[in-house]
Amino acid sequence: MKTRQFFISIIRYRPGLYALNLIAWSLIHMAPLVPGLLTKAFFDDLEGSYDFPYGIAAIAALLVAAALGRIALIYVGFLTDVNVRYRVSMLLRRNMLAHVLKEPGARAIPVSPGEAISNFRDDVDHTEEAFSWSVDMLGLVGFVVVASWILLSIDAQMTVLVFVPLILVVTAAQIGTARIQKYRAASREATAKVTGAISEMFSNVQAIQVAGAEKRVVGRFVQLSEKRRETMVKDKLMTEALSSVFANSVNLGTGLILLLAGYKMRAGGFTVGDLALFVYYLTFVTQLIGNVGNFMTYYKQMAVSFGRIKSMLQGAPAQLLTKPAYIGLGRRKPRRGGQSEEARATQAAPAGAASPADAGQPAESPVDDGFPPPVAAPPLQMLEARGLTYRFPETGRGIEGIDLTLRAGSFTVVTGMIGSGKTTLVRTLLGLLPAEAGEIRWNGELVERPADFFVPPQSAYTAQIPRLYSDRLRNNILLGQPERPGSVEGALHAAVMEEDIGGLEQGLDTMVGPRGVKLSGGQAQRTAAARMLVRDAQLYVFDDLSSALDVETERRLWERLFRQRGDAACLVVSHRKAALAHADHIIVLHGGRIEAEGSAEELLRTSESFRQLWHGEETG
Repeated sequence: MKTRQFFISIIRYRPGLYALNLIAWSLIHMAPLVPGLLTKAFFDDLEGSYDFPYGIAAIAALLVAAALGRIALIYVGFLTDVNVRYRVSMLLRRNMLAHVLKEPGARAIPVSPGEAISNFRDDVDHTEEAFSWSVDMLGLVGFVVVASWILLSIDAQMTVLVFVPLILVVTAAQIGTARIQKYRAASREATAKVTGAISEMFSNVQAIQVAGAEKRVVGRFVQLSEKRRETMVKDKLMTEALSSVFANSVNLGTGLILLLAGYKMRAGGFTVGDLALFVYYLTFVTQLIGNVGNFMTYYKQMAVSFGRIKSMLQGAPAQLLTKPAYIGLGRRKPRRGGQSEEARATQAAPAGAASPADAGQPAESPVDDGFPPPVAAPPLQMLEARGLTYRFPETGRGIEGIDLTLRAGSFTVVTGMIGSGKTTLVRTLLGLLPAEAGEIRWNGELVERPADFFVPPQSAYTAQIPRLYSDRLRNNILLGQPERPGSVEGALHAAVMEEDIGGLEQGLDTMVGPRGVKLSGGQAQRTAAARMLVRDAQLYVFDDLSSALDVETERRLWERLFRQRGDAACLVVSHRKAALAHADHIIVLHGGRIEAEGSAEELLRTSESFRQLWHGEETG
């Protein structure tokens, strides 16, 4: 999709509202036609070349009425413009975020978090500005067409001699806007690097301190900031230079009018009213030229921003950016036959199935949110993976040809040395990494989109490094899920967290701080476990959950989980003996392949790698 097509697709998102905004601003910009004619009548009446039938007082009253009418139109125009701006920016941000959340976790964003924030904020703002300025330009075109006809009817020579030079000057200035795109792209890139550096510094303060790298990190930040300053100065200088040309074109035109008018008035073919009308209309005609320049500048900036936004999509069609979706205004449309999402969530669906959004509906009139409804698969009896393969493009390491079978109520542990592919296996199984080969079946049914399928109520997952929000502990556990009586308390008990709650100042309402810094490593891991367990899934996946736990806490956690899991299957990544001892089945990975599998007793007899893991913990 090219920039022009992208711009048109935004208009098609809410064509009625865009048309209303265009009409409002066209009326605003054409409203000065009336005061101009009244001004001409006023001065001609004073000069005696024209006799207004209702007197000078009536002209003054009409001028006041025209001014009040334009104020009312401007009020309406700002209302429509704000509505258009808000809906466009929110739709773009909402669809970008929806795409990011649907992508496999390992490649959700192709840039640093700071640069991604810049895409969501600045690039969308530039698109919004270009979209808004388009109605000003089109509205002023209407004024210029009518005003030119009026001025030509009064004095064609004057009109041509005044406005043609202005058009030439501004056209020459427009040629310079081509450089704005270059400077703007460099400025945006430099700003993104600075934002990314700030994000990385704030995320790694402790690592920087213990490495004694403060001076080097600050030095790098200074270099990036200086580069950003240089590019922004060039960008701003070019933009302001062109703006001064557009702004001063009025003064140039006024001077030309005065020179020509003096000559024509001496010859008796030009009235004071004609002079007043030319000067009055000149401001608005040159305003069109300025608006054209502003629109072209913003349009070029939008082209740069659109390219950056498309990079966030990582090859997905750009049309999804303007796909109608619910943005928080109005009410949502039920998906099928008036059913609510809650009702649909209780119905069985084929594995991996997801309903598309009603793309043809207006966003607020009403429409669903564009996210696929939760998949509700039959209760788990057996989960199978055959030939599962994924290799990281940068290193070529990963997993290859993994066969895995999990039955309801089973407790399977994946173990192996560091770098053997344990985390890669569970993330590929859950769709967090896109499998290159292999298939996954739930009760024999093919799972076509694992990333959409392996979510509650099918599965729940806790990662190797817990991700907590700067929010209350309770909210970190629920993550927006409605709280059922006793659900949080039960999850905390299973995660061996109930005693820790009593030691926190405000219990479950304690603010855990950014990334959970107010909790210990073990508390953060158990909070993540409680978050998983509160969802009552049929498959629980733990990735090295107990790495920060002491031996006694770990023992209690696995015992409680083993006792309370019911018919849920557990897939655990661990090399700790407490987890291995509870396993029904153990898979030993080496170099991304299954080296051995079986019970702990069998593997102690047959697998040297497993014996090293088992006895290595004892030695440690």
